Amino acid sequence: MAENAQGTQNTENTENVRNTQNTENTEGGDTRVSLLGLGAMGGALAEALVKAGLRTTVWNRSAGKADALVAHGAVEAASAAEAVRASRLVVVCLFDHDSVHEVLDPLVGDLAGRTLVNLTTTKPEQARQLAAWAAEAGVAYLDGGIMAVPSMIGRPEASILYSGSEEVFRRHEALFGLWATGTYYGEDAGLASLYDFALLSSMYVMFAGFLHGAALLAPAGVSAGRFAQMAAPWLTAMTGGFAGFAEVVDGGDYTVAGQQSLEFSNLGLFVEASAEQGVSAEPIAMVQRLIQRQVDAGHGTEGFARIIESLKNPAV
Repeated sequence: MAENAQGTQNTENTENVRNTQNTENTEGGDTRVSLLGLGAMGGALAEALVKAGLRTTVWNRSAGKADALVAHGAVEAASAAEAVRASRLVVVCLFDHDSVHEVLDPLVGDLAGRTLVNLTTTKPEQARQLAAWAAEAGVAYLDGGIMAVPSMIGRPEASILYSGSEEVFRRHEALFGLWATGTYYGEDAGLASLYDFALLSSMYVMFAGFLHGAALLAPAGVSAGRFAQMAAPWLTAMTGGFAGFAEVVDGGDYTVAGQQSLEFSNLGLFVEASAEQGVSAEPIAMVQRLIQRQVDAGHGTEGFARIIESLKNPAV
């Protein structure tokens, strides 16, 4: 059933893209897509376009990355400039912010009047800088944060967050649907990256917490696999507390009844137990430092959610 649903979704997305393309052709538009950067993620993005039958031009700095795509219908450009000139819609998925400028700065004249979608991982301020650079060059700009690994591209669970030009997002929304569920967050080009970093920061801290737990149990002969079986349902259940924390944070009142106090949340014993197991306490010690700063400031009886104040105001 899931595969059938996915196939139906992909078929509908492809048909929507073609309908949009037909309209653009009637209006003198261009149906081609150029994708620069064929690393693991860029290659997956290009593959989805090729599978949908779109006229896709690809380019990669190192040779050989485009061979499989070309075998299925893509056109490999001999240079980044040739790739940019081949399409009105240019998508970049490169190594980092500097590599985007390194590749595109010499091509600013060729990019003028075209649409640039940047799916390279960049910081919010870097995305805003690229948007300003594009605006000055006469380039319509949309930034994206990919919430997926390459193998998820084209599947319903994949998500890409977008910000920047709403006109660009709406015009190519069906095409973006070939990759993932696309959500638009506003004209501020840095917002997609900001959401991306916020979500990934939460994920990495959670992973570090799991690995810390696995390290604690290892000296007792407990495998990481066994611990994972326990941790997954426990952590899933704990995510139900997010809404309550959010309500307290948004309301700004950390004295509301029913909250676990900072004093009760003292994690000193966790730090000591880690040392006794011969394990670094760094993940849990980080949380304890956030707690202690608020306790030292006189807020020990207030709720645990107050540690956000230690994050928002590092000097406090």
